[in-house]
Amino acid sequence: MIRRAAGLSILVAAAAAMALAQRSVEQIRTTPEKTDYVETSKYADVMAFLDAVASASKRVHLTTFGTTNEKRALPLAVVGANGATPDAVRATGKLRVFVQANIHGGEVEGKESAQMLVRDLAAGRHEDWLQSIVFLVGPIYNADGNERFALNSRGPQYGPLGGQGQRPNAQGLDLNRDHMKLDSPEARAFVKLLNDYDPHVVMDLHTTNGTRHAYMLTYSPPLHPGTEPALVGLLRNEWLPWVTRTIHDKYRWDYYYYGNVSNRPDGERRWATFDHRPRFNNNYVGLRNRFAVLSEAYAYASFQDRIVATSRFVSENLAFVHAHADRIRNMAAAADRSRIIATRLPLRAELQDSGTIDVLMGEVAEEKHPVDGHVMHVRKDVKLPEKMADYSTFRGIEMERVPAAYYVPASLSEAIDRLTAHGVVLKRTATAAKLMVEEFTIEAAATAPTPFQNHNERTLKGTWAAAEREIAAGTVTVDLSQPLGRLAFYLIEPRSDDGLANWNLLDEALKDAKTYPILRSRH
Repeated sequence: MIRRAAGLSILVAAAAAMALAQRSVEQIRTTPEKTDYVETSKYADVMAFLDAVASASKRVHLTTFGTTNEKRALPLAVVGANGATPDAVRATGKLRVFVQANIHGGEVEGKESAQMLVRDLAAGRHEDWLQSIVFLVGPIYNADGNERFALNSRGPQYGPLGGQGQRPNAQGLDLNRDHMKLDSPEARAFVKLLNDYDPHVVMDLHTTNGTRHAYMLTYSPPLHPGTEPALVGLLRNEWLPWVTRTIHDKYRWDYYYYGNVSNRPDGERRWATFDHRPRFNNNYVGLRNRFAVLSEAYAYASFQDRIVATSRFVSENLAFVHAHADRIRNMAAAADRSRIIATRLPLRAELQDSGTIDVLMGEVAEEKHPVDGHVMHVRKDVKLPEKMADYSTFRGIEMERVPAAYYVPASLSEAIDRLTAHGVVLKRTATAAKLMVEEFTIEAAATAPTPFQNHNERTLKGTWAAAEREIAAGTVTVDLSQPLGRLAFYLIEPRSDDGLANWNLLDEALKDAKTYPILRSRH
C-alpha cells in the first residue's frame, strides 16, 4: 500500500508539473495579444517569443535556416522531433509540414498566427497531430522588410494601427517572385530548407489587398499546369473543399479560392487568380512534387479577425493533413517516382475560362487612421452573391517533349550555381564524347524594355533539331529522371517563361549566339 501510494503521489506530482508547465507556456503572449491588437511584432519580439516558448517547453527546438540580406538570422521552430537538425526530423519517419509567414514584410497576420501555433503545440494542444507530423515553423521569413515599419505601407488596409513592415526585402526584391532566379539570401535559405528537411507540405501565409469581397480568407493550391496532377487533384477535390466546409460549419465564415475581380474584353466580370509561374512560392513547391497551400487573410477585416482567420485555416488544414498523413506522404513519393521523360509539359500557360461561379462580394466603410489620418477600409458584414466567369486555373499553351537529359557547358557558371542551389542533381562528364543530341536554333530574341525585379526578362524563339555534337569533359549532365526533373525542365528549357534564359542568367553565352548553349538528349 505504501509503495502504491508513493507511486500515485509521483504520478499526481508529474501531472501537476505538466499542468503548471502548460499554463506557463499559455501565458506567453504575442505582441498583438499584449497590445489589444494595436501592434504587430518586430523581429526582436518574435525571437523573444520563440525563446520564451522553447524555454518553457521541451517540445520546441529552435534553430535557424539562413540569414537575411541584413544578416538577421531566420528562426525555425521544430516541434515533434528529438532535435532541430534535418537528420533528427527525417529520423522520425513522420510527415513533415513547413509553415512559413511574412514573405511580404507588411503582411503580418501569418507571422502572429505561426507564433501562436508554436505556443499551442508547446502547451500540449493537438497531441494527436504530433503522432503523425513534425512541424517546421518559420514565422518571419522577410525579417528585413518586417522592420521597415510605416503606418500606411498597406494602403487602406484596416490596421494594425501601430503600423507594419514593407512588401520587399532590404534589396528591394519581392521574395515571392524570387523562387526561380534566387537573387536573395532569403530565397536561397528557403530552397536549402526544402532540400535539407524536404517537407511534404508547405503553407505560405499572406494577406490580400484589392478586391472588396466577402471572404474572410482566400487560398490557392499550386497553379502551374505542369504540376503533378495527382497532387493538385487531392487539394482541389478533397483537401481544400473539406477545410472550407469545416470552417463554415464551425464558425459561419466563408473562405474560397483566391481571386480578384476584373473585366473580360466582352465586359463580363471575372474572378481571376494570380500568376501560374513558379517564381511564386506555392507554384514552385508544386513543381518540386510537394503539396503547397497559400492563404490570404482579407485586408479589410480587423487585424484580430485576420489573425483568427489565418489560425483557423492553418488549424483545419493541419487536421486534414493529420487524418491523411500516410496518403499525403505516399503521394509525394509517387510523384518523385513518376516518369516525365518523353511526356509533354507546358512551357507557357494562360488563364482558362472554367464556366460561371457565384462569388460573394462585399462592402467596406471608411475610417481615418487615428495618428496620420489616412483612410482605412473597414469590412462590412455584407454578402452580395454575383455570378462571374471563373478564371481560377491555367491551361498550357505551348507544350514541349521532356528530354532524358540536358548537357550544360562548364562555362555556364551562373546556370550551374542556380541548379545546384535548387537541389537539382548534377553529374560531371569525365571524358569528351561525340553524341547525337538536339540543338536549339535561335530564330528571334526579345528583351523586356522595362526591368522587373532588377532583370529585363528575355524571350527566345526557335526550334530544336537533331545534331551530332561533342560533349566536352567537365560538361554537367542533368538527368530528368530525378525527383526534381520537372523543376529542372522549367529552369533549362529556352522557351520556359520562368527559366534561366528568361532571368538573364545565360546572357553572356547568348550574345550574338545563333544557338542555345545547352544541348539536350534525343530520347
